[in-house]
Amino acid sequence: MSTPSLEEILPMEMKELRTRPLFIFLLHVEKATVIGKTPSIDRRVGVITGGRFEGERLRGRLLPGGSDWQTVRSDAAWTLDVRVVMETDDGHFVGMTYHGLRHGPQDVLDRIARGEQVSPASYYLRAAPFFETSSEKYGWLNNILSVAVGHRLPEGPVYRVFEIL
Repeated sequence: MSTPSLEEILPMEMKELRTRPLFIFLLHVEKATVIGKTPSIDRRVGVITGGRFEGERLRGRLLPGGSDWQTVRSDAAWTLDVRVVMETDDGHFVGMTYHGLRHGPQDVLDRIARGEQVSPASYYLRAAPFFETSSEKYGWLNNILSVAVGHRLPEGPVYRVFEIL
């Protein structure tokens, strides 16, 4: 008797990843302060000056004062560590943090750095947002996982966030 493959023992509910749109957000980010090559990494920090988010279940603005800690790796990929406070249009506050990854052909990354428009299909920008809130209305955000697909515009990144079901 043969041992079943791992694929064969999975229930149908686990054979595909289901998502639903959560919201789109745009961050306004000041030009990054380049800390430079430290002993372990090449560090840059961008101050978030605001932004907005829009979705079927929540919408509002991103408050100034967040930050985007960026690491430029030796393979030219960028890792992102972002923290920002969201204020819903009905006055509730939500903390959003996300880790992300941006990489692509060097000429495309150079064009992004110069503030030029590039196609989002020409490079990779993905993130994993997490949320925390004390709001009863939006408390469901504390209990979800999400993923985001991003694109870098001259004024800052724009992301479409999906709740993983």
